[in-house]
Amino acid sequence: MTDPTMPTDPMAPPYAEKGFFAVFAAEVWDHLWPWSRHGFRRQTAIQAAGVALALAATLIWIYAAMGRMEAGAIVGWWFGWSVFEVVVRLGSKPYVKEGPWWGRRYRRANLMDMICYVGFKNLLIGAVLFIALKSQGILVL
Repeated sequence: MTDPTMPTDPMAPPYAEKGFFAVFAAEVWDHLWPWSRHGFRRQTAIQAAGVALALAATLIWIYAAMGRMEAGAIVGWWFGWSVFEVVVRLGSKPYVKEGPWWGRRYRRANLMDMICYVGFKNLLIGAVLFIALKSQGILVL
């Protein structure tokens, strides 16, 4: 008999069984870099567009830090990046954590799982960047 609370399609990233510090470093990398080696080889056209978009998004944040971008433009770019990241992650890293954030149980992500994961993660990253730029007096809202 199967337990309905257990994930139906368990999967784990390559670093899931390593020590604490290795897992912590890999998790940080995993959250900030949406591509995997396997996914990068498999989706070359999407990945090439993603690299270009990542560079463009980075330039937008640099322009924002230099005081040359309006807040609305930054939000628009960040939203566009998030939509693209959902597509990339579903092809490269199609898993999400099951259970508490400190756990090591993973499962295959469906579209809504990935939208929620990427949306919340990028909301937090964007908020930190906005607060940092605002506190430095660089971004005027």
